[in-house]
Amino acid sequence: MSYYIAPSFLDKLAVHITKNFLNIPGIRVPLILGIHGRKGEGKSFQCELVFEKMGIEVTLISGGELESPDAGDPARLIRLRYRETAELIKVRGKMCVLMINDLDAGAGRFDEGTQYTVNTQLVNATLMNIADNPTDVQLPGSYDSNPLCRVPIIVTGNDFSTLYAPLIRDGRMDKFYWEPNRDDKVGIVGGIFAADGLSQREIEQLVDTFPHQSIDFFSALRSRIYDEQIREFIHKTGFENVSLRVVNSLEGPPAFKKPDFTLSHLIESGKFMVGEQKRVETSHLVDEYNRLNRGKGYQAPSPVAEIPVTKPVVNQSTHLTLETQEQVRQILSQGYKIGIEHVDERRFRTGSWQSCGSFNIDAHSDAISMLESCLAEYSGEYVRLVGVDPQAKRRVVETIIQRPNGK
Repeated sequence: MSYYIAPSFLDKLAVHITKNFLNIPGIRVPLILGIHGRKGEGKSFQCELVFEKMGIEVTLISGGELESPDAGDPARLIRLRYRETAELIKVRGKMCVLMINDLDAGAGRFDEGTQYTVNTQLVNATLMNIADNPTDVQLPGSYDSNPLCRVPIIVTGNDFSTLYAPLIRDGRMDKFYWEPNRDDKVGIVGGIFAADGLSQREIEQLVDTFPHQSIDFFSALRSRIYDEQIREFIHKTGFENVSLRVVNSLEGPPAFKKPDFTLSHLIESGKFMVGEQKRVETSHLVDEYNRLNRGKGYQAPSPVAEIPVTKPVVNQSTHLTLETQEQVRQILSQGYKIGIEHVDERRFRTGSWQSCGSFNIDAHSDAISMLESCLAEYSGEYVRLVGVDPQAKRRVVETIIQRPNGK
């Protein structure tokens, strides 16, 4: 695939890495470049593309390696990998960098529930020491007087405010906030779907349909399109035979034809994924199950009594049953917010509801208007009214207000 490198990303990394290999008199160059931003925006992958384009070798450390049952191991690992990378520069005669992915996950403090261990302290202190003395990095218990080659360090993360403040000060770490604009997204998504025959206009329309989604959403969307063929393959092979057919099969790996990558199909699948995201955001069942998340002042909300759906009594001014109008008033009067969901008959059996509107409706007129719109748009589907407690972040009522064909 012809992957896209954002110009601003390429420029920032190229300048930082090159600057660290130059000897500019009177200039103090930060050794560490911290790339931070929202989850799923392709920070690590963009780095890989830049390294490949510039012919740079990379030594990787994961944030998960920055904790250990043995105190001092992660700090020693950083020093060891740094020295190995410095030796690579000397032997290969080319640029090499040390990259730490998800630094904030391994060395950051997110809240009072996050442990601040000896290893966390040592990792922060080690990185600060290396940034201050990049050519004199020693291993515990030994000393080498020969200066090392300077090795630029690239770190990625979501929120660097969780890190130790002296580590991220300007003299040690240069910061770069990665937030792809529309042109960047169109270019990156175009690379993801390069082999699928989508035109530039269709790529733009796909990005504009889901403007608030991160880059990994579109990559997951492309993967999801193959689900139909894989499901058909499983049913054809048989659930009990799939393992033998896929792993160590004498027939070779199964082949799949190119699926339907039309824009309409991609948008339909994307909307289903968005619905699943919203379901996760609004459910927050951990608050119901875990007493530690409730806090001292937590009080279980009194459930809204569900009014059974009876034969519709239509009010000509709103086209909603009187029962539905009354339930909307009851939900809003208790300080809850309104959400609306719909599902067709096939997906109703699996409970795969999709959002029909915002889950932040708190005005009666807005709720009535949105309900009317959804009932009209999805006249042949199930539609249900959802009440959400914004404080406890959980659902307090779910009532079906429309069934297809009067079921």
